[in-house]
Amino acid sequence: MRGPTPFTKLLVANRGEIAVRVMRTARGMGFGTVAVYSRADAEAVHVGMADEAVCIGEPAPGESYLRIEAIIEAARRTGADAIHPGYGFLSENPDLPAACAAAGIVFVGPGVEAIRAMGDKARAKALMEAAGVPCVPGYQGEDQGEERLLTEARRIGFPVMIKATAGGGGRGMRLVEGEGDFLDRLKSAKSEARSAFGNDVVLLEKAIINPRHVEIQIMADRHGNVIHLGERDCSVQRRHQKLIEEAPSPAVGPALRAEMGRASVEAAKAIGYEGAGTFEYLLDAEGNFYFMEMNTRLQVEHPVTEAITGLDLVEMQLRVAAGEPLRLEQEDVTFDGHAIELRLCAEDPEAGFMPQSGRLALWQPADSVRVDHGLKSGAEVPPYYDSMIAKLIAHGPTREDARRRLIAGLQESVAMGVRTNKDFLGACLAHPVFAAGAATTGFAADQGDALTVAGAGGEARAAMIAAALLRAGSGTRLTHGFFAPLRLSRGEVEYQPRVQVRGGGVCHVEMEGHEPIGLRLIEALGHRVRFETDGAERVATLVTGAGGVTIQSGGQSGVWCFDFTDLTYQPGVTAQMAGGDGKLRATMNGNVVSVDVAVGDMVAAGQTLLVIEAMKMEHAHASPVAGRVAAVNVDKGMQVSTHAVLVEIEAE
Repeated sequence: MRGPTPFTKLLVANRGEIAVRVMRTARGMGFGTVAVYSRADAEAVHVGMADEAVCIGEPAPGESYLRIEAIIEAARRTGADAIHPGYGFLSENPDLPAACAAAGIVFVGPGVEAIRAMGDKARAKALMEAAGVPCVPGYQGEDQGEERLLTEARRIGFPVMIKATAGGGGRGMRLVEGEGDFLDRLKSAKSEARSAFGNDVVLLEKAIINPRHVEIQIMADRHGNVIHLGERDCSVQRRHQKLIEEAPSPAVGPALRAEMGRASVEAAKAIGYEGAGTFEYLLDAEGNFYFMEMNTRLQVEHPVTEAITGLDLVEMQLRVAAGEPLRLEQEDVTFDGHAIELRLCAEDPEAGFMPQSGRLALWQPADSVRVDHGLKSGAEVPPYYDSMIAKLIAHGPTREDARRRLIAGLQESVAMGVRTNKDFLGACLAHPVFAAGAATTGFAADQGDALTVAGAGGEARAAMIAAALLRAGSGTRLTHGFFAPLRLSRGEVEYQPRVQVRGGGVCHVEMEGHEPIGLRLIEALGHRVRFETDGAERVATLVTGAGGVTIQSGGQSGVWCFDFTDLTYQPGVTAQMAGGDGKLRATMNGNVVSVDVAVGDMVAAGQTLLVIEAMKMEHAHASPVAGRVAAVNVDKGMQVSTHAVLVEIEAE
């Protein structure tokens, strides 16, 4: 058993909201703080918050936080004697604690062997089976040949799940419903795993359709003490990545909680675990639970556990890392009320949750709920990292109290300039299935467009109101009753409202196919505008710039937020941008990870021509038309911007 390992200065080897979160607790405990950052994050909030900061931005922003030697050198240069890895990046890479040990630096997390054992999903599953933890039937052998994997998939029986053994966060994971899709999904999973983790080894598991995703939080010290802090339900997901988490789970009662907690504690003891960790399970409709993986780090969703236990998990991590024994036993752990967390992400739910990057023109987090973030108005959301930009957490005496408070907090928050999943999250919270506590991992897919597609009438009306406010606020007075036309687009839909300003802030707006509206601008204070329409006064937030217009309005009964591209002074390019001219354009900023065609190739409409990676996810780009490839303008490894012409095709 190791003795005490005290430290005085903590380097956080991470970025964004988690770096801010860890430093907040560390400073409250009296520790000095050090931030590291890539050149893409030079102006980030976590950099300014730390006592000291070191740039580790070479050779490329997307790789900076993975450079162990640079992080150890930053600790040496600043005198940091402890490193907290946060989550993501190096948090589950055993080479970091090994490097810390060699440099005499305290690593805030488990030991090298525990990370290695649980970081390999196949080995972890074997260890859990040996420890008596229920596991999903599958294959985790060394033979990775396509024929062997296909044979094993047939033995398990479709549907099967392909999972990267070194992976997490849904990357390198594919659901295969039938044999005919197996080899294509295998190739895709291996490619994404290789890109994300440098390791394309996969395992196979029997797919349990529409289970709940329930995890147990444990905390262990180096003196052999292990406790669990209850469960979290993480069933609302997209692309196998969590979006809404809550504690406790609506599907777990005291008896099942005790059983899952006991299995997790015994498993942690069996591998000699130290620090914070999470055992993730699938829970079926009959109450059977199956081990999926163990995350050997702090989880994104840890705030909901903090809310119902009253404990600071980062403080517990730091005390354990210093060699202190846990300050409470299992019977001391109590649960108060209910907590729900949302992950606010820079992504477009209406375009398959495609990652978004760019300048966050306006950021105003709610005051009524806990908001963990590292944002500020004017900050750049870079394309190199995960799409999550903030978390909102609400706590209440009952689940319904927490849900209602979180809806209000989400409505109160303003994030403009970069498209986010805010409306999608609000739709999830308000949906009767979620409100009843009945959501499974199939919830988002089952509901489909009901959660992602805004009503056409609401979107059109928002375009008319935005146009009126733009014209009324400009001070323009058009004579002879003329109407000033505007062109606002959202996705592939273009709106052409015509505004007549009649003086005194009064406008009349017409648009083909829609009832005209009247609007009177009462006042405009910065981005906040007050106006009257339909006999009632309303408040909206309006942000313009970079060729776009974003408007948010509403109250407790519902908030709507729409972002439009202003095409008023641009030529009509909608059809071209959709690929009608035979040009395949980038749908996001990102890195080209594969190019599958060459000049002269004949391609079919819908055929994948190349793959772009953005915010740790791969996105296939398909040919808009059938024809011959006339030009390929990119190579593997190139960084491209949204709307860049990638491939040019001469249509048949």
